Amino acid sequence: MWIADGWKDYEVIDCSEGEKLERWGSYLLVRPDPQVIWSTPKTEKDWKKMNGHYHRSAKGGGEWEFFDLPEQWTISYKSLTFNLKPFSFKHTGLFPEQAANWDWFGDKIRKAGRPVKVLNLFAYTGGATLAAAAAGASVTHVDASKGMVAWAKENARSSGLEQAPIRWIVDDCVKFVEREIRRGNHYDAVIMDPPSYGRGPKGEIWKIEDAIHPLVQLCAQLLSDKPLFFLINSYTTGLAPAVLSYMLAVEIGAKHKGTVCSEEVGLPVTKTGLVLPCGASGRWWSES
Repeated sequence: MWIADGWKDYEVIDCSEGEKLERWGSYLLVRPDPQVIWSTPKTEKDWKKMNGHYHRSAKGGGEWEFFDLPEQWTISYKSLTFNLKPFSFKHTGLFPEQAANWDWFGDKIRKAGRPVKVLNLFAYTGGATLAAAAAGASVTHVDASKGMVAWAKENARSSGLEQAPIRWIVDDCVKFVEREIRRGNHYDAVIMDPPSYGRGPKGEIWKIEDAIHPLVQLCAQLLSDKPLFFLINSYTTGLAPAVLSYMLAVEIGAKHKGTVCSEEVGLPVTKTGLVLPCGASGRWWSES
């Protein structure tokens, strides 16, 4: 498992009965987590000191309950600063477990010894974009949500990366990739964090089981002659890490020499010393 254990401003304090207790900077949040299927006594005192609690509804969705929580605040990871705010469906605007991947590809970029162009698809609020830019890459950030791209730009400003070579694109990711192929553009690295299900800006339906492999095939056409890495993240329980490895081996590894590996990503739990699984990632990287 790839573990995001480099955080100082974030931690999973405890988890039980379908919920996790987290510290985001100075604030404590309790949020549902489908992986937490066990029940242990909630003896940790911070369970009673929460600043926000997301209650899931039996009918789907849910709502926040706040206790002295600001509308927005920031936390940092190494040189990056992120603006957080609780919004729909339990999210805060950041997936801390992805720091395990930020560290991995940031090291690849810094050691490449050449300019690196990165394409970040389904780029959300820009965690991976900023990590790549901070490592020295030029990044094309693509997301279908205008609001998410605006949020990512805000994070770039907070991280001192406002002038970094980042191209901000609001577009359907598949259509953008198809246009880039027609334009003859190429990238040294691709990052994608597709949702399990979603809709594009014009109502286009995305279902990961049907759409992920065709998208990987398209993105393979965008790789440069000397690609550096290809990263796929998945929060879909039906896609095992081995599935990600197989896709990368067939579509990327068959054309470019390199290594393929997939694992679960996770976050350490302070109280127990165990690791909470948080999805999976598949990585291909160049041997050279």
